[in-house]
Order: sequence, then structure tokens, then C-alpha cells
Amino acid sequence: MSANSYSTDQPSDEGSADGDNVRELATIPAVEVTTRAALMLMSAAAEKVGPEAGGDEEYRDLAEARALITALAGLLDASGPDLGLHRKPIADGLKALQQAFHEASVYPDEPGRGPGEKYTGPLRR
Repeated sequence: MSANSYSTDQPSDEGSADGDNVRELATIPAVEVTTRAALMLMSAAAEKVGPEAGGDEEYRDLAEARALITALAGLLDASGPDLGLHRKPIADGLKALQQAFHEASVYPDEPGRGPGEKYTGPLRR
């Protein structure tokens, strides 16, 4: 067998680890997976917005923050009914991020045009 070929008789160590990860994910309830994704989006967006959202000025990137906030809003919109008691804290975090983005923007968006507002409606300023 050449160095570049492989056998399908036995899984590689890498394949085995991937299989274990897939089985582990299969045991996690959907609401927890969705909540973890939302928290990751919120944390990343806060870093990109900068000090207004608890991030660092060094990492400010409002174009990236816009994309992350919009993704969070879409996730919340699509999964809201399934989130149960997790929905309100995520929605509150989203609103805080939208407000921080607005405050950080040199040229604020028109009402209804800010990040995620297509899903949440215009931010009340």
C-alpha cells in the first residue's frame, strides 16, 4: 500500500474522534445547541463592536459586527418559539448589541436599516 492510500477496514484516530464528537452532539438537546450558537454570536459581536458592548477597541470592526448581529437576529427569529425561557435573555442581549452598534457608528443607520433590524424591526432609540 502506498503512503497516500488508506484502508477502510479500521478507522483512523482522527475518524474515531470525529465519530465520538458526532455522537456527543447527538445527545445535546437542540435548545442547548441553539443557545450555544447564540452566545458565540453575541460574544463575537460584542468584541467587534468594541467598548460600547464590552469589547476591546483593538478588535473593533463594525462591518464584522453587523454580520454577526444580523446572524444572531436571524437565529433568534427562526428559533424563537423553540427557545422557551432562553428566548428573552438572548433577545435582550441582541437589543443591547444593536444599541451599542448604533452608538459606535459614526454614521448611524436609518431606523429599520441597522444590523438585524430586518428581523427585529426598528430599534427604538
